[in-house]
Amino acid sequence: MRASHGTKSMTHEEILEIYGRREWKHFKTFSGMVSRSAKYYCFDNYFDLPGALLCARIVDCLDQHGRRTKYNFWKDVIAAVQHNYKTSAFKENCGTYFPEVKNDPAKYLQSCPECVKKWLRQLKNAGKVLLLITSSHSDYCRLLCEHILGNDFAELFDIVITNALKPGFFSHTPNQRSFRTLENDEEQEALPSLDKPGWYSQGNATHLYELLKKMTNKTEPKVVYFGDSMRSDIFPAHHYSNWETVFILEELREDKVTMPVENEPEPLEKKGKYEVHHPKAPYSLSKQWDSFFTDKISGLESAEETLTHTWSCKCISAYSTIAIPSIEAIADLPLDYKFTRFSSNSSETAGYYPTPPKVLLSNGYFKDGLPAIEIWRSDATMRTHTRGAPSVFFIHVICFALASSINENPSAVIPFVNANYDSYPMLYFSKEEVEDLQSKAATTHQHITARLTEAVQTMLSSPLEYLPPWDPKEFSSRWNEIYGNNLGALAMFCVLYPDNIEAINMAKDYMERMAAQPSWLVKDAPWDEVPLAHSLVAFATAYDFLYNYFSKTEQERFLEVIANASGYMYETSYRRGWGFQYLHNHQPTNCMALLTGSLVLMNQGYLQEAYLWTKQVLSIMEKSIVLLREVTDGSLYEGVAYGSYTTRSLFQYMFLVQRHFDINHFNHPWLKQHFAFMYRTVLPGFQRTVAIADSNYNWFYGPESQLVFLDKFVMRNGSGNWLADQIRRNRVAEGPGTPSKGQRWCTLHTEFLWYDASLHSVPPPDYGIPKLHYFEDWGVVTYGSALPAEINRPFLSFKSGKLGGRAIYDIVHKNKYKEWIKGWRNFNAGHEHPDQNSFTFAPNGVPFITEALYGPKYTFFNNVVMFSPAVSKSCFSPWEGQVTEDCSSKWLKYKHDLAADCQGRVVAAMERSGVVFIRGEGVDAYNPKLKLKNFQRNLLLLHPQLLLLVDLIHLEDDSPLEAATSFFHNVDVPFEETVIDDVHGAFIRHHDGMYKMYWMDDTGYSEKATVVSKMYPRGYPYNGTNYVNVTTHLRNPVTRAIYLFIGPSIDVQSFSVHGDSQQLDVFIATSEHAYAVYLWTGEDGDHSVFAQIIADRQEILFDRTSTIRNSAVPEVKNYVEIVEQNLQHFKPVFQQLEKQILSRVRNTDSFRKIAERLLRFSDKRQTEEAIDRLFAISQQQQQVRAKKYKKVAKGYKFVDAIPDIFAQIEVNERKVRQKAQTLAQEELPVDEDEEMKDLLDFADITYVKHNNDALIKGQSGLEQMVTTARSSVPSISAFYTRLFLILNISIFFVMLAMQITCFQKAKSLHGQRCLYAILLADSCVLLWLYSSCSQSQC
Repeated sequence: MRASHGTKSMTHEEILEIYGRREWKHFKTFSGMVSRSAKYYCFDNYFDLPGALLCARIVDCLDQHGRRTKYNFWKDVIAAVQHNYKTSAFKENCGTYFPEVKNDPAKYLQSCPECVKKWLRQLKNAGKVLLLITSSHSDYCRLLCEHILGNDFAELFDIVITNALKPGFFSHTPNQRSFRTLENDEEQEALPSLDKPGWYSQGNATHLYELLKKMTNKTEPKVVYFGDSMRSDIFPAHHYSNWETVFILEELREDKVTMPVENEPEPLEKKGKYEVHHPKAPYSLSKQWDSFFTDKISGLESAEETLTHTWSCKCISAYSTIAIPSIEAIADLPLDYKFTRFSSNSSETAGYYPTPPKVLLSNGYFKDGLPAIEIWRSDATMRTHTRGAPSVFFIHVICFALASSINENPSAVIPFVNANYDSYPMLYFSKEEVEDLQSKAATTHQHITARLTEAVQTMLSSPLEYLPPWDPKEFSSRWNEIYGNNLGALAMFCVLYPDNIEAINMAKDYMERMAAQPSWLVKDAPWDEVPLAHSLVAFATAYDFLYNYFSKTEQERFLEVIANASGYMYETSYRRGWGFQYLHNHQPTNCMALLTGSLVLMNQGYLQEAYLWTKQVLSIMEKSIVLLREVTDGSLYEGVAYGSYTTRSLFQYMFLVQRHFDINHFNHPWLKQHFAFMYRTVLPGFQRTVAIADSNYNWFYGPESQLVFLDKFVMRNGSGNWLADQIRRNRVAEGPGTPSKGQRWCTLHTEFLWYDASLHSVPPPDYGIPKLHYFEDWGVVTYGSALPAEINRPFLSFKSGKLGGRAIYDIVHKNKYKEWIKGWRNFNAGHEHPDQNSFTFAPNGVPFITEALYGPKYTFFNNVVMFSPAVSKSCFSPWEGQVTEDCSSKWLKYKHDLAADCQGRVVAAMERSGVVFIRGEGVDAYNPKLKLKNFQRNLLLLHPQLLLLVDLIHLEDDSPLEAATSFFHNVDVPFEETVIDDVHGAFIRHHDGMYKMYWMDDTGYSEKATVVSKMYPRGYPYNGTNYVNVTTHLRNPVTRAIYLFIGPSIDVQSFSVHGDSQQLDVFIATSEHAYAVYLWTGEDGDHSVFAQIIADRQEILFDRTSTIRNSAVPEVKNYVEIVEQNLQHFKPVFQQLEKQILSRVRNTDSFRKIAERLLRFSDKRQTEEAIDRLFAISQQQQQVRAKKYKKVAKGYKFVDAIPDIFAQIEVNERKVRQKAQTLAQEELPVDEDEEMKDLLDFADITYVKHNNDALIKGQSGLEQMVTTARSSVPSISAFYTRLFLILNISIFFVMLAMQITCFQKAKSLHGQRCLYAILLADSCVLLWLYSSCSQSQC
């Protein structure tokens, strides 16, 4: 490794002292280089290099006034770059660069050699598709190309893409960066796709590749991409698009060695000019930095120096197909020339043309002989004009990337704090940032501030309605997450408006009431820590936000509450499901609470407790984040509502671990796709979502907070802000769909903190156009999402997927991630429904056929089919539903037996000329004993208000089934019956008309249906549902049931069906159109199409070539190491904080007090000696610092003298973890009566075992804080207390009756007195038992 400080080279010893021996994490792979970082800037090309020299000389200049520890000039460098190279600078003729180039292009630009122009024409004449892609703006691109290639340059290229903003062109999805047309060099409207060649701006590689498929008529055209930047060109094209890449590497020009070969691999006439002579270009060897390709590593002691490849050299062979010195080097070669490429099976120098670098040859890196030659051809050749003569073309490319992408990296937006805390606040922002937040509240964030103000004013107007009760019995009597959920918004308001004393006093009263509770758990669900997690995360966040408003006593008392609650969460994380059931909403919710408490405790110096808790959280959550890589579509299997519950905490976690531990997840592939999960599931009008699985009408939490998070840290295109704004504007004010009272304000504080006003609201490119979207992991298809609620704006959804989603299902069934996963016990699909092959339909945005929301997990509460007679134990005999139906549980059955293998499948989903066709197969969701061969459901959206549904039920020859019954739900409006010409139907009334449905089987027979309004059992959040139940009698082998759903603007005049065993014909006539539908329902594939539709005179075909083929997702490589690498991030932060704490202490007593706490888990025999040594070194360091000496003491460094207090903790924690994980994997059944004993008990008097093994009672402060919140064995259980109380009451009244009847006339006064004494004593016992029972809430 080589480094310099300014322009002065650093010695090997200086590098070790400053950077240590650790491998720099950013260079373990190149993927970290694609995003800009606040930690470094990569000067990876010749245009950038002057910037490196400029920065070095600035450092020299600043050091003339004294060596600094921190330099803040980078922002000035960026400002200068933006001034000179901003997009409008060329047109405005501003800055120093563009005016000079425009005035005299020949002074700066070299014309392209004729051989290169000839080569381009040869490629074009050979039928290759030529493209030019540059990050320069179109006006500057035109100037350069006209000078370099000639005024007719545009004729050389089929497609020209300017302002491509590489590497984002390759890494971004179409939703994040769409193509735009140009008019007079000004960008116009965004394009939903790329349909034809031409000149475009911005864009993405995905849409470009789709266009190349059309132009080449090939399903997988080969693309060869030429580029001169490893970061912007070669790596992203290889990594994201899997294109062949040619690295134009000017360093190769210096070589004058022709490789000796015994046998010519090509005839002489096929040799290029660079195999004959070598131009002088001494670029790759520097006096200061040595070779570009190799470097020397000093050996230990007397060992010799060894040579190694540089990092840049390794990247060339890893990401390039070949490397050449310039285009001119290959321009004279025949187009069919066979190049030797870099590959894992050949030498690392094989891909250099015409020869490897001389330094690699001379140092023995190149062995005798050449590796096998591979043919390298393409159907589409991608051209970028680069260095040397052509390289000047890219001068603006890199510069613009520097100017425009400095804000795209989340690390720059969330700086790594590295334990540099200045008291509180510290969780989400620092004390210095408060003033800026207050300024935003009055300007750019007013729309969020208005909602915060409304929330707080509502709380202040009815304080008793929103404040937690003092009475513990009342607090724990119901699901109490509302108290935690509302506190965050109140605390944020107090930060923004510190003059509002009423709000601050309410916040303090709020926290006093919560702190007074003996338990934050719910009495009837003591085994569920979720309510506690809501309270803890809000209480700790409010403590952080409002710390400076509390008295010293309040600070200590509130901190103790946080510590006790966090300790309890840590303990239960080993034995509760949320500690090992991944991707379930409870896990991020509870882990986020524990992490928040840990960070607050860490900042107070309680490092050992916080260390254990933080490690536990990271160990759990980092595994979940690795597993999320399997979810390729950005979905969450629990549905949109519970998905918002998950991401509420997941996004907070991602933010905090980036801020406090420098763990960056913002390039996570799932995160990049998650916007689609929110955008493609919104019904027209932006008020409701597709309510698949347990759900409310839309979202439990947010989703505005999550959307602005995605926009700020992931997408950076304004679409997240836009969708958040649409949802905010269209929120239901009253009635179904209104946010819950306990959830509506929960995410306001994070929405405020994450909102980026610089990202102006921009709708996705395809907004306003109904689009079909397939979530391949979730098994869901949607059509028509996020549209205005207007006539002929439909929404259609279909669900048929694997239980738990494809990722979880395959992980379980393919035994992936063996180190972590032991089957279904590591997942929880309890919130899913038995809903394979279900659908919803909302013509005009009006929910006609809906999901049944959060209800019992019965098959008939979904829009699916049940069969009769039942062949196994059934909840509703003689009807049998899907195998995941559970008669005795509130949750879906998924762990065992047939339920564990339940799955459906989307066979096809396509749109042609505005007609949508979807087919699903659901046979594997039913018991095999039913002898179903197929249960196929076909959906055809013929018109925005006309949906045709065809169910095919194919039976085995020996199937016992006689009937099928279908269900169609609407949770809002009851159905009414109707019949026309013996065709039965049903309808709902809406203010814009009637929405109708009719049905018949393939013989034309229509059975009368049952119309029902069904109430849910007690304990569910919704009252019930309304449904139509249609029964169809089955014939062997094939029966088809046909349903027609009609909007109010459609007048159906005729509806008939005809069919045979393979084909079904449906004829529908309306007052305006006629439809003939020919549906081939066979699964044998004999017919080339799924369906043919004649709409009036237009023919529409849905062919089988569009069948969905889901490919397997490979297991994440080195998944254990990935988690371990991220876990390495947090320990240095704790160590740094330990040093800061000890270095600040000046008083001997306080130093000893803190040191004892820090060393509590280290070797007790050495504790006293270590404390004395620490204090002596600390004093010595301070004295020397005062005298401005550089050294503390001979042979001593304070940093090295501090013992590793975390080593012993990790040893003990590892044993506890292994034992707890073993017990958790055994998955013992939960005894809810026993779990009742796990009520959280915050004792007023805490005990802790000190080093001298003495128990200290009643001392205040957290020096005596225990790491667990309560005794593991309660002194008396609520059950026995209740039992003795009942017995004692009985005895008391029996004795009282005896006194009144038998002993009233007793002659002995002494006997009467004895009886009275017994009654009095029994009364005392009775009162004591009653008091105990009241405290334990029995």
